[in-house]
Amino acid sequence: MAMTAVARETVFALRRQIAKIEGTLPERLAAATSDADVNTDLTIVRRGIAAGLPDAFLPIGVERLDAALSGGLPKAALSEIHGTQTRDAGAVAGFALSLTSLILKQAPGLPVLWIGTTEIFREAGFPYARGLHASFGIGPEQLLFSEAPRLVDALWVAEEAARMTALAAVILEIRGHPQRLDLTATRRLHARAQGAGRPVFLLRQAAEPEPTAAPVRLIVASAPAAPRDTIAGPLAGSIGRPAFTLTIGKSRTALPGQFTLEWNPDERAFDERASGQRGGEERQRAKNSVPVVSLSGRGKDPAAAPGAVLAFPAVGSPAAISPTARDQPSRPQRAAHLGPRRAG
Repeated sequence: MAMTAVARETVFALRRQIAKIEGTLPERLAAATSDADVNTDLTIVRRGIAAGLPDAFLPIGVERLDAALSGGLPKAALSEIHGTQTRDAGAVAGFALSLTSLILKQAPGLPVLWIGTTEIFREAGFPYARGLHASFGIGPEQLLFSEAPRLVDALWVAEEAARMTALAAVILEIRGHPQRLDLTATRRLHARAQGAGRPVFLLRQAAEPEPTAAPVRLIVASAPAAPRDTIAGPLAGSIGRPAFTLTIGKSRTALPGQFTLEWNPDERAFDERASGQRGGEERQRAKNSVPVVSLSGRGKDPAAAPGAVLAFPAVGSPAAISPTARDQPSRPQRAAHLGPRRAG
């Protein structure tokens, strides 16, 4: 009996340690008093289904995805957002900004800190200030940037910022597979996020998944945009809302799955694209080949009738001669000061 009590206390101590790492509630784990409760709680710990508050998750707004993630992304935790190739950097950043827009709806007035190394900002660039407000409703003053010369400096800034409750969220963007971004570093970020009750997003650009302490890892890539929706139906040849291909690469509550999401910049919300919608859009685009804009009936220069689209006008046509060239004098009449300058 004594050995059973000692073994049970040992199991409880291990489970408390696991709970601190995974973000589950130690009080929930310590509430078990019978062997049946012990087995149930062990299953809960292994699956990562914590008994959290209803406000513990950030709903993405897509019913199937939120159900797969048991409510959404954890707010007080480290979450990974991966882009496997450099060309996906814009999609990864756009998805992170979409999540930031959802967070700022719940925490208006608080800024967001975006941390990165000089290398990643030179490679992927900075978000466009006007686009932030137009597409995500984020004011330029709400998004702060911290550019660090080395990864060790970026990690230090992220750890210090993750403990601050004056920030709505912290974004750490890193490129490749640096050696310093190991399991210990991600555990520290995850613990700081838990302590402050704020999300920390780890953006991994051009990187493959590696073991980390983050409960959730999402792999993001750009998806083809659908045509714009109008009253008359899809507008042929147009570019609709930005779309993302989202893959659940790691989750303690969900099996791997893939979703195609569209970001609505007007509603500031995600929508899921149906699986057969893309094929229907292609058929509609091929069917609707007539011009959708009527010709102008006013003015001295009416719009030309639609015809073949050429990259360059035909040689000898009036369009081949630019208006600037037609207004210039011939070579004998050109003044001397208008001649080409010397390169040297």
